[in-house]
Formats: sequence, structure tokens, C-alpha cells
Amino acid sequence: MKHNFKIIFVLTLLFLLAQYIGLFISYNYFDNPLPYNIQKPEFEEETSFVGIFTSILIVTFLAIMLVKIKAEKLWRIWFFLSVWFALLISFSVFIKQEIAIILALVITYFKVLKPNVIIHNAAELFIYGGLAAIFSSSLSIFSVSILLILISIYDMIAVWKTKHMIKLAKFQTKLKLFAGLLVPYKHKKEIKTAILGGGDIGFPLLFSSAVLKDPAFGLEALVIPITTSILLVSLFMLGKKNHFYPAMPFLSIGCFLGYLIILLL
Repeated sequence: MKHNFKIIFVLTLLFLLAQYIGLFISYNYFDNPLPYNIQKPEFEEETSFVGIFTSILIVTFLAIMLVKIKAEKLWRIWFFLSVWFALLISFSVFIKQEIAIILALVITYFKVLKPNVIIHNAAELFIYGGLAAIFSSSLSIFSVSILLILISIYDMIAVWKTKHMIKLAKFQTKLKLFAGLLVPYKHKKEIKTAILGGGDIGFPLLFSSAVLKDPAFGLEALVIPITTSILLVSLFMLGKKNHFYPAMPFLSIGCFLGYLIILLL
């Protein structure tokens, strides 16, 4: 077992909260424009996975280059702007835009420059809804399914073969600028940290958002985060301590399982 039951429960609960908060945020932007005149990317729904996956590869390459040259200041600036951008979109669903942009700036400041685990995870619950709001309108169930398959294959290569995803995770953790959920805990008088990467939260959310957007299903999409969480728990239960595992293959299976259940019902 990768973590004890308490940590698995907390990490899974945070994951589930991020999914449902993200779905609520994404839903509010299906038929509405993004705030501050932010433009949604214009991809063809059935082929949007090509552009999105290519963008992910480019961003990952840039991230690896920053790690190689140890450009910590540049990483902080990039991270700060990315978090602020996602949060101001998310918060605008709940409060006026003028307040949302300030609140997002304050939370981003503490998350990046004065980090603590509570602020970090609280912000993570809202970040992925903002990102899903940007891309969900460009995704059909077919295109996001292909995207999940591609990401799952890439995740296995990045963790088990090239191992660059592990290096990125360690670099982010060292700077206390990890993109994803993290829960510190004590194990045999040693402080360890249970983590779940941002992509492992964001991609299942994109799938659920695509199903939620489809008029044939709608609120039935709320089943998918549950099946995805079950597969996440199985990964934690089967995993070994101090080992890194690609989560996306498990989470993708959880997404497809939830979709299958919806089709059968």
C-alpha cells in the first residue's frame, strides 16, 4: 500500500472535491463567455485532441528545459501567472469579476510566495475548473477519449521509461511549487508527502465535462468522478511506498468505466 488509509482517504476526498467543483465551474461556461474577454481556443471538436496533446508536449518540453537550466525564478513567474489565470476564471463563477481578480491574486501570492499546505490544496480545488472551462467547449466525448488514451500512454513512458515526469515532480516539490494535490504525513519519524499531479486531476475533469456538456447525458456525468476515485484508491492500495506510478492509465479506466455505467443505465 502506497500510503496509509487516512492519507489515501484525504487525497481521494480532495480529488473528488476538485472534480465536482471543476464540473460546476465548467458547466457555468458551457454557454457563456470566459471573463475579462478571454477567448476560448477554437478547435474542431472531433480533432481537438491533436491540438491539445501537441500543446501539452510543447509545455512539457519547456518545463524540462527550465529544470535542466535550473531557472527557478522563471519557473516561479510562469507558475504564478498560470495559477492566477486559472483562479480568476474559476472565482468569476462565484463572485464579481472585479473581486475575483483580486482574490485570485491574493491566493496566488500566498500559494507561490508564502506556501502552506492548506492554501496550496484549497487553491488546487479551483484551478482545474478554470482550465476545464477553457478547453471543455472544444472537446467531444470522442476527442477527449482519444486524449485520455494518448495521455495514459505518455504518462507510462514519462514515469517508467524516460522518468522525466519524476524529475519534474521532485523539482516542483523542492521549490514548494507543486502543480497538484499534496498531503504531508509522518512515517517512522520521517516527514513524507503524498502527491497527485495536476494532470491526474485535470484530464479526468475534461472527460467528465465533455459528458456533462453532451445533451444526451447531462447530470449523469456526475457518476464519472466516483468511478474515477475508486480506480485512484485501487492505485494507492496496489502501489508500494517510495515508488512512482503513472496514475492516468488507472484514472482513464475509471473515466471509461463511469461512461459505460451511464450508457448501461
